Amino acid sequence: MDTDDDNFYDVSDDDDVVSSDSDFTPETNYGDIHKKRYKVLSLDDIKRIQDDRIARITASLYVSNGFARVLLNKFKWNVNELQENWFADEEKIRIAVGLVERKGKCVRGELNCSICFDDFVSACEVIDYVLCDHCYCNCCWKGYVSNSISEGSGCLSLRCPDPNCDSVVTEELVKLVVGDDDKLKYKVFCLGAYVEGNERAKWCPGPDCGFAIEYDDFGRNGGDLDGDGYDVVCGCGYCFCFNCGEDGHRPVDCKTVAKWVAKNNAESENTTWILVYTKPCPKCRRPIEKNEGCMHMTCRKPCGYSFCWVCLEDWSNHGYKPCNAYAGSIVRENYNEEEKVKQRAKISLERYTHYFERWAANNKSMKKSFSDLQKMRNVNLDVLLAKHAQSSSQLEFVLDAWTQIVECRRVLKWTYAYGYYLPEDDIAKTRLFEYLQGVAEAALEKLHHCAEKELTEFLHDGTTAVFNSTFREKLANLTSVTGTYFANLVKALENGLADVDSGVACSTSESARKKLKTGV
Repeated sequence: MDTDDDNFYDVSDDDDVVSSDSDFTPETNYGDIHKKRYKVLSLDDIKRIQDDRIARITASLYVSNGFARVLLNKFKWNVNELQENWFADEEKIRIAVGLVERKGKCVRGELNCSICFDDFVSACEVIDYVLCDHCYCNCCWKGYVSNSISEGSGCLSLRCPDPNCDSVVTEELVKLVVGDDDKLKYKVFCLGAYVEGNERAKWCPGPDCGFAIEYDDFGRNGGDLDGDGYDVVCGCGYCFCFNCGEDGHRPVDCKTVAKWVAKNNAESENTTWILVYTKPCPKCRRPIEKNEGCMHMTCRKPCGYSFCWVCLEDWSNHGYKPCNAYAGSIVRENYNEEEKVKQRAKISLERYTHYFERWAANNKSMKKSFSDLQKMRNVNLDVLLAKHAQSSSQLEFVLDAWTQIVECRRVLKWTYAYGYYLPEDDIAKTRLFEYLQGVAEAALEKLHHCAEKELTEFLHDGTTAVFNSTFREKLANLTSVTGTYFANLVKALENGLADVDSGVACSTSESARKKLKTGV
């Protein structure tokens, strides 16, 4: 069997994709593309923003904190828009949000509740925060407000219980009448209002994540389903598209993602077997479940057969050569029309299956890699630190490698959706696409193997001197090379493979060839 290094080097023996004048640095991080245009917000960050804007409104409009919150909710926490509308027509705004105080307000003393009709003596602060002349006992107020909180965020715009009264129930009144549990729920709704009422802010859809993303330019640059996508990376590490809400999908635009998802749903009956992630060993036929990230699989002993998970070719022949290209079939001319229709349908399904299987494999690999990154950060890094390093900063190259793997798996996954929608008759673009995708994928497989399998040796044993010299250099160089290849791939696809006629993307410079072969 060829060595892993030999297989990897074979990728660029004929051509190379990286030009010596590449616009991308090897450390390109796809999650940082829009870093300056968005920020990650914790709940504490949101509270600070809200407190600051409430203070600005109370100072400029001479209203209470509760009134300021009602007004800001109405204007989606846009201070400038609120002030402009307020000074243009204050009465109109007050009526719109229910902040009009009636002259015949309830006063402290003996009153009759308009809900339960019991007499009660009002000697508490509650009555001071009621804007209208409708009087209710504390028990009825508590039940009314608590029920509204249980129904959701509509409690932030709650009005007087009287159906003919539009007076708003302010934050101060809510906090006076409900218990601690409802106060906490109300607080969560108050914080959420900043995100849910702001077109440039969204909650991260990552599991158990409480962060939000605020995208400064979104909306001003025409974000919509036909846009290019707005991939963002949350503080929890989850990457998603701010525009369409799907997982991050550069270099594919949101419209293509929507088509691909719809296609997958329509073909679900034909692709269920792919998602099982179990295949028979090509040699012994024993079922094998994919539980690693890279595509190099080895059957259990006594079989021990090594093969590519995607195409099932013997690994001794396959190695790190890409198997991304689709070998299409043709409809025979001697078929009658009925046979041709059936054959076209069969070919169409085969083509879709080719791209879907590789999309699904990389999707699973991406998720596994993300899990491995978290485990490395939270558990294994301490093991490496104890065995082979003096400080955590000496191990940054390991986290950099795993971060690169996760990002590249995500990009690679979506390039298969891109490839599926390339016009089949555009041979030049298809060949360029498959070439760029192939060399990037080969580099990623080499990096993934190194981080997933070779690094494991140093968790259990391994020489510190080797870890800090040979292995460090190898992993860092593979990370750098892979980043460069994927940067070029992303750039080419987002430019619509515009260099198909110029040959720029397929530079055969000696310096570029050296980058892939030696990683320097």
